[in-house]
Amino acid sequence: MGKTVLVTGASAGIGKATAIYLAQNGYNVYGAARRIKKMEDLKGYGIKPISLDVTSEESLAKCVTQILGEAGSIDILVNNAGSGYYGALEDMSISDAKYQMEVNVFGVARLIQLVLPTMRKNNFGKIVNISSVGGKVTLPMGGWYHASKFAIEGLSDALRKEVKSFGIDVIVIEPGGTKSEMIGLGTDYLMKVSGETSYGQLAKAVSKMYAKIEKDAAEPIVIAKLIKEGIEAKTPKTRYAGASGAKVMLFFRKILSDKQFDKMVMSKMN
Repeated sequence: MGKTVLVTGASAGIGKATAIYLAQNGYNVYGAARRIKKMEDLKGYGIKPISLDVTSEESLAKCVTQILGEAGSIDILVNNAGSGYYGALEDMSISDAKYQMEVNVFGVARLIQLVLPTMRKNNFGKIVNISSVGGKVTLPMGGWYHASKFAIEGLSDALRKEVKSFGIDVIVIEPGGTKSEMIGLGTDYLMKVSGETSYGQLAKAVSKMYAKIEKDAAEPIVIAKLIKEGIEAKTPKTRYAGASGAKVMLFFRKILSDKQFDKMVMSKMN
């Protein structure tokens, strides 16, 4: 049997596609998510569904303990579970902001803490953190989402230097527009919190833009293949970007000044 992989957020989108693709390529895959019933079909691919709430210390510890007890190791961790609330900073509640940071940052960090001891002992490990193009570029109404993904970028960069000597690689994946439930849920929330406020007009424009992103979004398998490429590379790149618009947006962010980039983004809001 191949290396053991834990994929979080495996009930839909990138997580589900990645779990299936890696299982099809010989990996021993555990797919973890809160919605255990949505992972029943994964069993047909030899994937072991496991209940996981990344905001719960008890759930995180139980998940890792179960896998280590059954498989002996977690060789590859794919931190994919995520939350995508959008709304004007003034409108969003701090409780919702904290929840988003719990899911997108602190849950990721705690899971890494739990798998590192075994990875260090084995002198092998791959930690794949799913960031976003939104970890490098920002859109209005996405303040807390971007803050969480910018945090993942920095966390990953620091961690990479800390664990390199233990034979552990840290890989950041930066998807662009990818088909998932998150876009629809995020825009629904956006209109609920900001659709009728002083930011209503901008909220409607952002929602319209996200509808276009959703229409042009790439299939999740595109990101699953990037993840496989990263974990199988002898010397993996620190970052892999892919799916709709990813490389174009990152290119413009690199060559334009802050104000030039702001102007370009806001021109799409008409």
